[in-house]
Amino acid sequence: MRAALAALCFALASYAWAADVPYLSGRVVDDAEILSPAARERIGNALKAHEQKTTNQIVVLTVPTIGQESIEEYANRVFVAWGLGQKDKNNGALVVVAPKDRKMRIEVGYGLEGTLTDAMSSRIIRNEMTPKFKENDFDGGVEAGVKSLVALLETGAEPASDKQSSPGGVKFSISGMDEPDLPPWPMRILLGAFIFGIIGLFTVIGVLTPGVGWFLYLFLIPFWAMFPIIIVGVKGALVLLVIYLIGYPVAKVIVSRMPWYDKAKAEMKKKGSATIGGFVVSSGGSSSGWSSSSSSSSSSSGGFSGGGGSSGGGGSSGSW
Repeated sequence: MRAALAALCFALASYAWAADVPYLSGRVVDDAEILSPAARERIGNALKAHEQKTTNQIVVLTVPTIGQESIEEYANRVFVAWGLGQKDKNNGALVVVAPKDRKMRIEVGYGLEGTLTDAMSSRIIRNEMTPKFKENDFDGGVEAGVKSLVALLETGAEPASDKQSSPGGVKFSISGMDEPDLPPWPMRILLGAFIFGIIGLFTVIGVLTPGVGWFLYLFLIPFWAMFPIIIVGVKGALVLLVIYLIGYPVAKVIVSRMPWYDKAKAEMKKKGSATIGGFVVSSGGSSSGWSSSSSSSSSSSGGFSGGGGSSGGGGSSGSW
């Protein structure tokens, strides 16, 4: 009861600290007051001209802070409340900047996701906006981001690509791929528990099971290489893969020298099954199965308003 009450209080406190959705007063809503009047006018005029040309509806919002809410959740909440984009096209986009939190996001409507992809949004944030934000040039950062958005949607011109230099001056990018946009931490924790629970279980089985252990070692390499990317990113997944490639054989060699391992190996050769740690390991040619030996379980004003568009959470986030 106390735990449930504590969880409820935490949820209410988090909600209380969530930022409000401002009134949609125009194409540039500068609640954080980080843009100069001249920049607000230039950005607003550019977005108005783009909407008249394409019917795409893009709005820039700055708020001092988003509180305890994630930038993804806040941007989606604002997008839904404002209904950006035409209802029959869902062609809206929202640029959110929270200077005190040093966070930003481009939220994209369903209808624009084919052109303004997550990767393109990420490149705009990373290469157009972030460098200027780091210099406290909010006018330049927002204008550069908006200019790149408009160019991409009107002409297909892609934003600046990532550039990495080797010591010899040769520029390269790892497999030409952008770092994927990771989901919020609560989702990453749940996905991580599911993914690592499954491949971790099979890894343990491979280490402890005589006979098929090395087959599982090779079989699990692609899983350790790819699935962790959506939880810890490319670099984190690479680290985990190296740990697996080295750690599995080391653990296998250590386990194979234990007395119970030799006993289990002999039992499997003789009877086709063995008991290891309370579980029955059975072998049938090239397969192996595990079962419990004890029990089983199954476990607006000014003439501007949203057009009723919606977003499915596409886009990209960043920080500086």
